[in-house]
Amino acid sequence: MPWSMKAGALVRGQYASVGSAANSGLSALDAALQAAIARGVDVKDLGARVSQRVEDAASYREAYNRYVHPFEGIADLKIAPFHLLASEGQVHSDKDHLWHMGMAHRLCAADANLLLATEYRALDLDDPAQVQEAIEWWEVITAKGGEGMVVKPLDFIARGRRGLLQPAIKCRGREYLRIIYGPHYDRPGNIERLKKRGLGQKRSMALREFALGIEALKRFVDHAPLTRVHQCVFGVLAMESEPVDPRL
Repeated sequence: MPWSMKAGALVRGQYASVGSAANSGLSALDAALQAAIARGVDVKDLGARVSQRVEDAASYREAYNRYVHPFEGIADLKIAPFHLLASEGQVHSDKDHLWHMGMAHRLCAADANLLLATEYRALDLDDPAQVQEAIEWWEVITAKGGEGMVVKPLDFIARGRRGLLQPAIKCRGREYLRIIYGPHYDRPGNIERLKKRGLGQKRSMALREFALGIEALKRFVDHAPLTRVHQCVFGVLAMESEPVDPRL
């Protein structure tokens, strides 16, 4: 479901309670430590660490609140397409992403009230200037409250020396990641641990689900029996039911 539709309930049920508890507990602890420091008790190091945690908790609350938008009904939704997966008689996995984005923008022009054209950049990774421009563009987007960007190879289905490449990688903004990994994720030591997390299973599942999705589309477009389409769909659902760290 679109994030805007479920964000309010998700924030109240999953994030707000954590933010409220952190704010109450850490603020009281911070006040007590500052009072002790004022009396000459040697707890400056502990006080500095707790003050940092208070700041992190405030950043956490700000992070989840910035992604909640007013939603009263379907009229408040915006759909931002970025692929034209298939049309009558054809799956468009043979087209590159520039074609897909061009078609998406043409579709958006037909109904600006419902459809939102997705911004994008095409760049040569061997050109440092283009890479830097893309980084700065991402920084501006995330600083304004955007979740981040998705990086893709030019070809819809791309292969490298070891076979199929990841079709897309999400590059979330710093503050959005605070929602996923917790208030203190970017403190020294925490980042290093996060970088060491195992991603092999997640990447393998993503490639298999991508392949099954393409196969399901081909069968559907070829008017194969729905049972054969559902074979692929249920394969994806089965993998999604496997326990994988959701923070990955």
